[in-house]
Amino acid sequence: MQTTLQGIAQKAKRLKKYRFRNLYREINVDTLKWAWRFINKKASAGIDKVTAREFEKDFDKNINDTAENLKQKRYRAKFVRRAHIPKGKGKTRPLGIPALIDKLIQVVVAKILMAIYEQDFITNSYGYRLNIGALEAVEAISKELQFGRYNYIVEADIKGFFDNMDHDWIIRMLEERIDDRAFIRLIKKWLRAGILETDGKITHPITGSPQGGIVSPVIANIYLHYALDLWFEKVVKPSCNGAAYCCRYADDFVCAFQSKTEAERFYLELKERLRKFGLEVAEEKTNIIRFSRYQEKEESTAFDFLGFEFRWGISRNGKMIIKKRTSPEKLRKSLGNFTEWCKHIGSLRRKEIFRKLNAKLRGYYNYYGVIGNYDSLSIYFFRMQKILYKWLRRKSCRSKLSWGKFNKYLEIYKIETPRITQNRGSRQCNLEFSFV
Repeated sequence: MQTTLQGIAQKAKRLKKYRFRNLYREINVDTLKWAWRFINKKASAGIDKVTAREFEKDFDKNINDTAENLKQKRYRAKFVRRAHIPKGKGKTRPLGIPALIDKLIQVVVAKILMAIYEQDFITNSYGYRLNIGALEAVEAISKELQFGRYNYIVEADIKGFFDNMDHDWIIRMLEERIDDRAFIRLIKKWLRAGILETDGKITHPITGSPQGGIVSPVIANIYLHYALDLWFEKVVKPSCNGAAYCCRYADDFVCAFQSKTEAERFYLELKERLRKFGLEVAEEKTNIIRFSRYQEKEESTAFDFLGFEFRWGISRNGKMIIKKRTSPEKLRKSLGNFTEWCKHIGSLRRKEIFRKLNAKLRGYYNYYGVIGNYDSLSIYFFRMQKILYKWLRRKSCRSKLSWGKFNKYLEIYKIETPRITQNRGSRQCNLEFSFV
């Protein structure tokens, strides 16, 4: 399969207008077995309640039956089970959980789509791509704002993006590069698959692609590639007299302009552009701000992007630089999530608690440990200790836990202390797009 994907990628890169045929036949016994390695074996089961462990009991038969159903065009997409995960401020994010068989087929299709469209995506698109993560987007926009001639920022978010992608537009976009009816029909089945809501009702979506589906992130990236990225590069930038820049991670993007007039014009045109594709901006998260190294101290402004707050500041050498720190909102959310975790540690042994805690801290530092963000890491570490102490004290019941004993635990289990993980002069770590 790897050889096939490399061949597809090379052809897509060499022939920008080529439309691929015979992709459907690439979904066979061998490629389905190959795709199994990308399935998260601990993920929740779909509507059929088949888990990875149960699937593996008769693995070869299940794979062969799936391949045969595809070959004979008997495959039917199962309903997607709806779940809701906390989003903060009392809101939740709807998540779709496909059946295991659907996930397996979607892995192969997603890999094929990525092999084709990775050759077309622009460099300023970072979400849901191989070996390109959020930290690289953070680094890229920092350098662009630091050395570019920008004075205004348009920060934008798309309202309910995954729920509002137009199915007809999705198919038209895919057909720009794919000339295989069976392959396109397969994707249509997933787009139109019914959704089993938490109250037991079944809805049949006419727009959108459920978050949680393995193929959904790739389709989302393709959608915004045509709806936003190409439009900005081929229409917006050439029409600007001053500098213009757009950095997008999934459906979250930030645009920078040298001129206020051009920033305001883009803000209005953006609404019309997105409306054409059935989308709209989230008004409460979309605005224009003054963001320049030359602005007065009293009008100093900042904006949030990918969990960081960006602002102009003065370095130790007295120079104006882009400074980053953990967004206050994300810091509160992270501490809230940590509190929720602490509520469920009652049955765990102390050694297991600190082992999992260290894993959480390493993940946190790996993401937020950018140069200049040590103070925010320290704040998180200090508040985390207070929260953990509170819940361990409750857990101890009879023998109340003292701060002295708690600090000894931190030493014994070698708790991970705040540290900067970004290396100066080198690229930040990649967050490889993985399947869930």
